[in-house]
Amino acid sequence: MDLIRILKAQLAFGTHALLNKADAVIESGERVCVVGRNGAGKSTLLKVLDGEVALDDGEINQLGGIRISRLEQDPPKGANGTVFDYVAQGMPEIANLLIDFHHVSNELQTVCTDKLLNKLERLSNQLEAADGWRFDSRIQLVLTQLELTPEAKLESLSGGWLRKVALARALVSEPDLLLLDEPTNHLDMASVMWLEQFLKEFKGGIVFISHDRAFIRAVATRILDLDRGKLISYPGDYATYLEQKAHDLKVEESQNALFDKRLAEEETWIRQGVKARRTRNEGRVRELKQLRTERKQRVDQVGKTDFNIETADRSGKLVFEAKNLCHAFKDKVIADDFSTLVMRGDRIGLVGPNGIGKTTLLKLMFGNLAPDSGITKQGVNLEFAYFDQYREKLDEEATVQDNVAEGKQEVMMGGRSRHVLGYLQDFLFPPARARTPVKALSGGEKNRLLLAKLFLKPSNILVLDEPTNDLDIETLELLEDIINQYQGTVLIVSHDREFIDNTCSSVWAFEGNGKVTDIVGGYSDYEAYVNYLAEQEKKTQQQPVKKVEKVVAPVAKPAAKTNKLSYKLKLELEQLPNKMEKLEAEIEAQQAVVSDSDFFKQESDVTTKALNHLAQLESDLEAALERWEELEELQNQ
Repeated sequence: MDLIRILKAQLAFGTHALLNKADAVIESGERVCVVGRNGAGKSTLLKVLDGEVALDDGEINQLGGIRISRLEQDPPKGANGTVFDYVAQGMPEIANLLIDFHHVSNELQTVCTDKLLNKLERLSNQLEAADGWRFDSRIQLVLTQLELTPEAKLESLSGGWLRKVALARALVSEPDLLLLDEPTNHLDMASVMWLEQFLKEFKGGIVFISHDRAFIRAVATRILDLDRGKLISYPGDYATYLEQKAHDLKVEESQNALFDKRLAEEETWIRQGVKARRTRNEGRVRELKQLRTERKQRVDQVGKTDFNIETADRSGKLVFEAKNLCHAFKDKVIADDFSTLVMRGDRIGLVGPNGIGKTTLLKLMFGNLAPDSGITKQGVNLEFAYFDQYREKLDEEATVQDNVAEGKQEVMMGGRSRHVLGYLQDFLFPPARARTPVKALSGGEKNRLLLAKLFLKPSNILVLDEPTNDLDIETLELLEDIINQYQGTVLIVSHDREFIDNTCSSVWAFEGNGKVTDIVGGYSDYEAYVNYLAEQEKKTQQQPVKKVEKVVAPVAKPAAKTNKLSYKLKLELEQLPNKMEKLEAEIEAQQAVVSDSDFFKQESDVTTKALNHLAQLESDLEAALERWEELEELQNQ
């Protein structure tokens, strides 16, 4: 069933055409991901679907009576009241009842009167009649999964938390069509994976914009590519889209080359001498005019991003060392006896839930915050380039050009002077766009501008705190290439699973209560490690009690009281040193395998199997050591 149909849509802002005779259909039950470059008009397309922005020309037809809910790219402004109140307003037909019931329930926590009890009973009956408890349960579920406090005041929340509140409001409303603009921004990995499942179970239609490739692969059933004003539909998953899109661009290049060749031949013909002009075919002249018109109207592919990062002199081999680092903020433990070494060239991803202390640990490492106890040591000759999750403020009224060059015409890159307009073209800002005020840019374009500023700063340590938010996928992939070619040290805080996999050689996993575990590999390897621990825990819980009794039973025998072990236990004790020596040798060999520079270039199932094997060997060695100590103690009693 078609929910919305767009026909020959045209929309432009100034000379910039966002939609150019574009067609699209959105059906119920499908999950459509809109992809395209920053500034192509993806967010505007969602506003068109929602009816907030009108087309300049063309048609948009909606199925009668459909409900649409939209999550905007920017957090809500000027909202007040509590989180619960704001989220409940996503269901206008029952919002007032839910809000009143919630307020009265909270009031009864402090003062209990007959009047309040009677009011609560009346509201409860009304909710029962309106099937309101189902909506209340839905709100509570979404708030819990997004870690939102119902009574929190909106005025006290940061932009990231406000955006999560707006996401909750969109999700609870049960619309026919759900429009989501970058829904994974500011969500930790657990919340992203919950959202994936939530959307898969959603019965209506979904149109979403996302830079998170793992999220797109998990959720999308169709890709809608917004390219130079046209909407091209690619049925199937994201991998199929990438393959077909690459093919389409090659075909387009070939067709354009043939067209340009023919146009050049016709232009040569029309400019021939007097004799040729006397005999020229008027039909051919008309055809040439048509060719010229078509060439003028053709929108060529935009160039590819091509930027580099300014590198400072090499740092010392040691970048950072921590010994027994402890730190807490109020009642929250950030680090508990944390020790580590960061060496030049390391690429470390910091993963864990929001608010667990990843950014705080970075501040502890680099001297912006003093630890409660423990030792921190920085290396020498460190030059930082820091991309903050809260983002450096851009001058919204100034142009793109002036934000980068501060009014100058030249910037320094690689020890050489470059014209600022040429430098900005590497970041897909053509001269006309470079002279545009920043306030006219999309969210992704602003992030690209921040990268342009950041990469002018010489550095040998790159600290990226949530760098992927609002970047288009092409820029994201180029950023991955830049990081992989960077000669310095890289520390990345990100909830983008694929970005961590593609850029990091180790992961610091924040597990709560100050525990930080260092895992070799990317996010997939961390995931394999977590799954392995869960399996081990499951096996331990399922192990029959009988087996435990078998191990401890010999200790209870009378013979154990005579400072001697049974023959069987004595034999076991004698064999344990050889067993431990063999395990240590196997561990050393396996560590050499996983430390090889080409190890993570293999298929993920190969690396996962090797890492699981290493973890199993280490577990076996630990168990053997504990058993050896136990038997030694028994023998010496």
